[in-house]
Amino acid sequence: MRFAEQWTSSTVVSTRELTPSIREIVLEPDATVAAYPPGSHINVAVLIDGQPDKRSYSLVGAPERGRLRIAVRLAADSRGGSQTMWALKPGQRIDITHPTSLFELDWSRKHYALIAGGIGVTPMLGIASALARRGADLTMHYAVKSRSDAALHDELNGLLGDRLRLYAGNEGDRLDLDATFRALPDDAVAVLCGPLRMLEAARLAWNQADRPASDLCFETFGSSGRLPTSEFRVRIAATGSEIVVPRDRSMLDALNAAGFDVISDCERGECGVCAVDVTAVEGEIDHRDVFFSEHQKHDSGKMCACVSRARGTVTIDTLYRPDQLPGAVA
Repeated sequence: MRFAEQWTSSTVVSTRELTPSIREIVLEPDATVAAYPPGSHINVAVLIDGQPDKRSYSLVGAPERGRLRIAVRLAADSRGGSQTMWALKPGQRIDITHPTSLFELDWSRKHYALIAGGIGVTPMLGIASALARRGADLTMHYAVKSRSDAALHDELNGLLGDRLRLYAGNEGDRLDLDATFRALPDDAVAVLCGPLRMLEAARLAWNQADRPASDLCFETFGSSGRLPTSEFRVRIAATGSEIVVPRDRSMLDALNAAGFDVISDCERGECGVCAVDVTAVEGEIDHRDVFFSEHQKHDSGKMCACVSRARGTVTIDTLYRPDQLPGAVA
């Protein structure tokens, strides 16, 4: 599997609030962590209502004395991971994976535009630092609701100076992606991390600027979507049985727990391995993946079970069929 994981135990060294809603957590792994590319992330094992689960968090900058920094936004509409992480205290033990990178960034270019929305700033500090060391021409665009939400702003400002541009929504500042992309040199690469709506807008603006799709590198949040995170139902087409997906569990977890084996890989909505066929929708699907095109999402013939959700009931065909006794008629 592309996303095979190596787990190790770690100790929470310290926590501190970067903003009123974003908390930095410093972890010290038991095992030595090998060098990892800027923009990498780790998975963290958590318990949600007594059930084992995991969450992904980008690493902030390079490791210091073997310690790893992550930043967690306390989200009211999350599936419970952020509350669990915010409850951590120094000295607690927690299992994490070794760092992995999903950014496929061409480091040989001369011009780069970094774009972050909200908590999407976390991987950008390491990427900006690496590009600055290489002497690359770069600017960073950082969109937040207010200046008080701008986590890591001081570190980024010290690194980039006037190459950092902050857009505070409550002050009327808006990031104009169309103008930003049109102003870039022809060989520039854009690196983006933010909520799904920002990514969708960036992909549209990038295409309209007639730029190569491979020159837009991105990472998004599996928990972000258009609809609030809430309970919904999944009906199995082959049996008519219904499964309730609680707000704090993924559709993938609910299906597997009910005995319908759905294979998966990245579990971040990026590889499409866990996609299931949708045969009917009574309500609305909230596609939270970055695998399917806008046309495919509009058709809603498939959905990624790892991150996508719904309002109401969706009927799916998992292609799973229970074993039958010899001689039984299908």
